[in-house]
Amino acid sequence: MELGSKGGSTGGSDGLHTPPKSAVRRRFDQFAAEVAKFGAVGTAGLLVNLLVFNLVRGTTDLPVVRASVTATVVAICSNYIGFRYFTYRDRDKSGRTKELTLFLLFSAVGLVIENGVLYAATYGFGLDSPLQSNVFKFVGIGVATLFRFWSYRTWVFRTLPAREAVASAESFLDELPEGGTIPGRRDQRQRVG
Repeated sequence: MELGSKGGSTGGSDGLHTPPKSAVRRRFDQFAAEVAKFGAVGTAGLLVNLLVFNLVRGTTDLPVVRASVTATVVAICSNYIGFRYFTYRDRDKSGRTKELTLFLLFSAVGLVIENGVLYAATYGFGLDSPLQSNVFKFVGIGVATLFRFWSYRTWVFRTLPAREAVASAESFLDELPEGGTIPGRRDQRQRVG
C-alpha cells in the first residue's frame, strides 16, 4: 500500500513522504502569498483613503478632487509602511532612498490615475453627489491598484538576487530523479576506465 503518493506527508519513520513542490507550484504559492499581503495592505489603505476623503469632503470646502488628492497622499504614506514592513519585508533593503523615490514616483502616477477617474466623472459628466464621488473614487483606486501592484513588485520592492538564485537552484534539485543524478550523465564517482 503506497500512501505517500496520494496523501500528505507524515514525515515519520514509516517511510511516507510528500514529493517536493515543482518550481512552478512554488512560484505560484509565493505569488499568491504576495498578492494576499498586498491586498491586506491595500485594503487598509483603501479604508484610510475613503475615510480621509469623506472626512475632508464633509468638513472642509475643498473641491472634490482636491479632497481626494489629500486622502490619496495620506493613504500613500500609510501604504508605504505596510508594504515595506509587511508585504515586502523580505525584499532588498539596501537602497532605501532609491526605493522611496521610486515608490513616490509610481504612487504619483497611481494618484493621477485614481483621481483622473474621479475628475472625469465629476467635471466631465457632472456626477458629483457624495455617493457618485465615492463610487468613482473606488473605481479609480481599483484601476490605480493594478498599476501600483505591477510597478511596486517590478521596480520598487525588488527581490534579492541571491534569493532568486537559491530558488532556481532548489527547483533544479527538486526536479532531479531520486538518485540525485542528471539523466544521461554519469555519476562523478563512476570512472570510465
